[in-house]
Amino acid sequence: MTRPIDVLVIGGGVAGLVAARECAQVGLAVTVIETTDAVGGPVAGHVLDGLTLDSGAESFAVRGGTVASFIEDLGLTDQIVAPNVAGAWLHLPALKQADAAMSVPLPKAGVLGIPGSPLADDVRRVIGWKGALRAYADRLMPVLTIGREHSLGDLVKKRMGQRVLDRLVEPVASGVYTTSAVDLEIDVVAPGLNRALTTAGSLSGAVSALRAGAPAGSNVGGLLGGMASLPAAIVAALQRHDVAILTGTTATALARSGTDDAPTWSVTVTRQADAAPTDPAAPTEPAGRADSAAPADAGAATDPAAPLARPTDRTPTVSTEPAAERTTSTLTARYLIIATQGAQALRLVNPLGDQFDALAELDWPAPTAVTLTTLVLDAPALDAHPRGTGVLVSADAPDVTAKALTHVTAKWAWVAEAAGPGRHVVRLSYGRAGQPNPTDDLSDKELQALALHDASALLGVPLAAAAVRAFARTEWRDALSPATLGAPERAQQVREAVAATPAMEITGAWLAGTGLASVIPHALEAGDRIRHAALGLTITGPDE
Repeated sequence: MTRPIDVLVIGGGVAGLVAARECAQVGLAVTVIETTDAVGGPVAGHVLDGLTLDSGAESFAVRGGTVASFIEDLGLTDQIVAPNVAGAWLHLPALKQADAAMSVPLPKAGVLGIPGSPLADDVRRVIGWKGALRAYADRLMPVLTIGREHSLGDLVKKRMGQRVLDRLVEPVASGVYTTSAVDLEIDVVAPGLNRALTTAGSLSGAVSALRAGAPAGSNVGGLLGGMASLPAAIVAALQRHDVAILTGTTATALARSGTDDAPTWSVTVTRQADAAPTDPAAPTEPAGRADSAAPADAGAATDPAAPLARPTDRTPTVSTEPAAERTTSTLTARYLIIATQGAQALRLVNPLGDQFDALAELDWPAPTAVTLTTLVLDAPALDAHPRGTGVLVSADAPDVTAKALTHVTAKWAWVAEAAGPGRHVVRLSYGRAGQPNPTDDLSDKELQALALHDASALLGVPLAAAAVRAFARTEWRDALSPATLGAPERAQQVREAVAATPAMEITGAWLAGTGLASVIPHALEAGDRIRHAALGLTITGPDE
């Protein structure tokens, strides 16, 4: 006899898996459904030229210690590794010749590119004396003491000038958040900066104060063998608690019945009729993403009928094959956790009441499509790590299309050891908010050529086509940025709507914020509230 479902989790990304584990480890019967055929979401991996590599998130922020604590609880502490401290570079238009480019190290003493010491040598190399003197004027300007600043870009331009914004802050903002600094909410991307600005009396002083208060050591960490080992470990824990994971299963509608004390959720799902049983414990290479990977001797050509990638909002790809037949059924559960991408979550909850209908009318940012390309190269010249761990690219750099490059074998010692001398892995990303993705109309062969050209320009090392041992293309599409202007207010409205709907929680990066350091605590809290409700317990504050 099938055990009734206590908690149904819609979405098998890291947020859904974390919330599911929080419920399952107290004995609740939990089922997770996932649209694609593998769990983990953008924390995923692939194998290229015999190397296991990240195809999505490659690291986590160490702030707060929540991720490290969670990893320790999974038994993975000995796999945590720190990146090379060499740091990244910037690729920019030359200061005196607009049609030329220059590459310089990213200044060290900054926050999101904002300099703490505007007259420092490494800052002046980027913005010149004119830009440095304008930035230094920040220390002479009065500070807004009533209210707070919102737009990161507007604040930087007002206090430090256009050169600091264009040449320091915008490349970092685009590389980290895929969004212009002008559209980023300060309190989301730089918590504490507004308060420090009021206290210090200048933006550079606020940056110095934030850096002085930060713990020593790297700001990020990774996992030996790749970040995909994180969802694999969570799945292993879920299986020990008999959690059912149904991949290839899409929630299309939901309805709530019963009372607040005895709720019932009915969730309509569709599933491919002939779907074979899957092994959710192996999320390393999600088949639904496909990656368009190929060895170099295949000319980077791949099966044209294969899907390009695993989109973040499950955007379908065009195929000449007949659509597989899908079955429709209903799953019932006492409690519901929605951990999908934002657009799907809003569609599901829209019919539940006016408070959810209103959410769809909020000023949500337009989704952004990002293309990642990975190259495995025979390139001994890169053994010297000529551009540190990678390069952030100005939008108006004249010779490069990519927005960022990560020199993976320079950044992570475990990858370099696996690759061996002379073999290198570089990853480039394409796609900026508010602009068409420049790779949309490119074939894999054309994209490989573009990536090789950009890598040569960014690394300052000529790279011939014959150097390419393997290539992969990974698409991540339609994610709502959690860091744009108005994000805190939008998230608060979602929280209020959810709080007024007993027996349901919503979690995910679109609400929690960018990165695992935001996603994991948010998912833990959502799971904790559901398990307390399911067990008839009351959550109390620290002083109650």
